[in-house]
Amino acid sequence: MITVYLFEQEIKMKKRKILCLRLQKNSASFDQYLQEEEWEIHYAAEILVAERMMREEPYLVCLLAIENVELIQYEALIQLLKAHPECEWIGVFHPDSLLSWKCHELILGHLFDYHTQPIESQRLAQTVGHAYGRAMMRQQSKRRFSTTKDMAMVGESPAMKSLFKHIKQIASSEATVLIGGENGSGKELTALAIHRCSPRSNGPFVPVSCGSIPSQLIQSELFGYQRGAFTGAAAQKAGFIESADHGTIFLDEIADLPLDLQTNLLRFLQEKTITRIGSSASIPVNARVIAASNVNLQEAVKAGKFREDLFYRLNVLPIIVPPLRERKEDIELLANHFLEVFGKERKTRLNGFTSEAVQAMLSHNWPGNVRELINRIRRAIVTTDGRLISAEDLNLEIQSLLKNDDLANVRISAEREAIFNCLVRAGKNKTRAAQDLGVSRMTLYRLMEKHGLSGNLEHIHSKPAANSENAHHRTSDMHYSAPIKSPKLG
Repeated sequence: MITVYLFEQEIKMKKRKILCLRLQKNSASFDQYLQEEEWEIHYAAEILVAERMMREEPYLVCLLAIENVELIQYEALIQLLKAHPECEWIGVFHPDSLLSWKCHELILGHLFDYHTQPIESQRLAQTVGHAYGRAMMRQQSKRRFSTTKDMAMVGESPAMKSLFKHIKQIASSEATVLIGGENGSGKELTALAIHRCSPRSNGPFVPVSCGSIPSQLIQSELFGYQRGAFTGAAAQKAGFIESADHGTIFLDEIADLPLDLQTNLLRFLQEKTITRIGSSASIPVNARVIAASNVNLQEAVKAGKFREDLFYRLNVLPIIVPPLRERKEDIELLANHFLEVFGKERKTRLNGFTSEAVQAMLSHNWPGNVRELINRIRRAIVTTDGRLISAEDLNLEIQSLLKNDDLANVRISAEREAIFNCLVRAGKNKTRAAQDLGVSRMTLYRLMEKHGLSGNLEHIHSKPAANSENAHHRTSDMHYSAPIKSPKLG
């Protein structure tokens, strides 16, 4: 509640300005509708003038007044709208304009909302207010990311706040770091965040996926080689470790490193020197090592697949990246962030996600973590036809709060309880009970038979009769503590 109050206060304190782009002389004037609501209105009659005004001063809401879409510089207008995605545009059109396909494209792809002339002042004021609030929320969302800008990471959950704190603590150290976490959880981003927050931030960050390099090439890729060291070595080449001098080398999937190369890596960690293939000279390298693994290295040590001494050399500063299912508070933030980042790839503007899509994302277990979220959103951006991404666009199922069977049971139990209460209030007078329920006497008899209420009312049980047509549904054994208002049945 405090956050909402502060947000509303910020809106009130801000100087609320609107840019009105009127592209034809007969276009509507908005002064009479909005000045009473304390909006400061700035007018432009040309697209180039509006572009200059928007460069000089930011506007969160812009009104677009057009009499005939076919007579304007349509492509120039679209470029203006694309150039300012932070702004919410509201269109005001002559009704005849709605027959134009260009107007359809403009509304569906680029506008927050639209109105037709004559303008309804109250509705227009509400639309402008909603658009302004949405633009303000977008600004606030960007501010929340600013605290982690150097980390290139997004999150506000307790798990991520703890991770950010841990990153800042270990960034100033020169000790090796071992990052644990599931595939797709963001281990490389965490390593990059450590590098960016460290004194080495001006040096190179060299990521290496140990599992994706063929075993016969990994030694030469890591440590480099001299000219003529083997067939095809036409010139000397510095390896990844040497390339990370005065910076950071990130060794992802470290468990996939062959045992013989684990020995070479251990020697580098101890001596801070490397030897290229085909050379006997030692080359000093000042690089910090950050390693990551999605498998338990202690278990790998026990299985003889990973050197114990190397494990302890790497595990000086351990850090764990939480999976997405443990930071569900961040899912909507991440989704909107990725929509903004990747939405630029598409021509039309997307406004966000439907409430069902958000619920589906929160219900999903995310086995692929953040990488899966990115992939689903990028696919949805391409396939959606609307302004909002749906659960179907994300290929996620909508999880209802109640299962179908549970919902049917609730309805049956409520219907039976309503009939029972009416019979009791009517003193078992079926004609009067039928009138109270708004059904015929024959319908009441059918419903009583259905719910096992056709016998003596003093011996009514809370379960339906076994021969009931709905006996396969298991109704609740629980009586309601308060009478239910009788619905209209039948």
